[in-house]
Amino acid sequence: MTNDILFDETGDWGVITLNREKALNALNWDMVKAMRTQLTQWAGARSPVKAVLVKGEGEKAFCAGGDIRWLHETAKEDPAYASEFFREEYRNNSLIYHFPKPYVALIDGIVMGGGVGISVHGDFRVAGDATLFAMPETGIGLFPDVGGGHFMPRLHDGLGLYYALTGARAKAADCMAAGVATHYAPGDKYEELEKALLGTKLGGHAHADIETVLDIYAGDPGHAPVNDIREPISRLFQGHETLDALMTALRNDASDFAKETLATLDKMSPTSMRLTFEQMKRGHELDFDDVMKMEFRMVRRVMEGHDFFEGVRAQVIDKDRNPKWSPASLAEVGDADIAHYFEPLGDEELVLP
Repeated sequence: MTNDILFDETGDWGVITLNREKALNALNWDMVKAMRTQLTQWAGARSPVKAVLVKGEGEKAFCAGGDIRWLHETAKEDPAYASEFFREEYRNNSLIYHFPKPYVALIDGIVMGGGVGISVHGDFRVAGDATLFAMPETGIGLFPDVGGGHFMPRLHDGLGLYYALTGARAKAADCMAAGVATHYAPGDKYEELEKALLGTKLGGHAHADIETVLDIYAGDPGHAPVNDIREPISRLFQGHETLDALMTALRNDASDFAKETLATLDKMSPTSMRLTFEQMKRGHELDFDDVMKMEFRMVRRVMEGHDFFEGVRAQVIDKDRNPKWSPASLAEVGDADIAHYFEPLGDEELVLP
């Protein structure tokens, strides 16, 4: 057992608390295993739990992602072993996506990477005043995994591809506008909302019962800045068969948005950008579990590459913010290089459930 994640049963609810406040509630392997074990039990028809609520300890973060430092150190020595963390994590993501009972995530605070994976696939995602969403993986030589290949291509107006490639941040209003969050509750009501949810007796229409409570405490998150750039995102991030076509469209556009976006993309791993574009393109046509199997193939190969280790070194460990990507440019990353990441893994394939 681990104290990094806590489980409780309150009334009709199973409550999960991510309990690594100093680490911004980042997920480690023990947490993921414990969560999947507990959710499997709660999913059963014999369990008295009628709904699940997941939250993060402290005021800063719901969950800032996976334990990147551990992955970095472990995968350098044993990529296959490190990849088993992702296997467990993706099985957990699939369990949440298919969970047979209402699943509520209180995503006040930082919600990135693995934190998105344990929230966005649930029924209700409640943003608060401190919510800060991002999938910043292209900046560390990875790609927006944990089911990013399923939910991001399904966001409207090209927003998914925009967030996936740029790692752009989104606060509560933007999360609501994009569809990442389903509800918003103001900070002064957030604690009260949690108590009201856990005090709600859930009948045969549990989803409707929960929706009623969420509506009572709902507020106005205010203006969504992403709506100010929604038109250029829609125009520039949709309809391209290749990443090169998208980059050409950005270069040929005179807007400040296009220039700023190009400057952002110029910092990202070229391999990660090509991987992510292909992931979004393929993921749009796949069901959830097939996306998870695809992402496991991808991440298994990323763990044997260069850019993930260099990206984590530059952004997380040394913090010099100056990664030396290899290959160093989009032009040097060929189609055959990217195709390799998507090839079957034989005996190592992810099996679901």
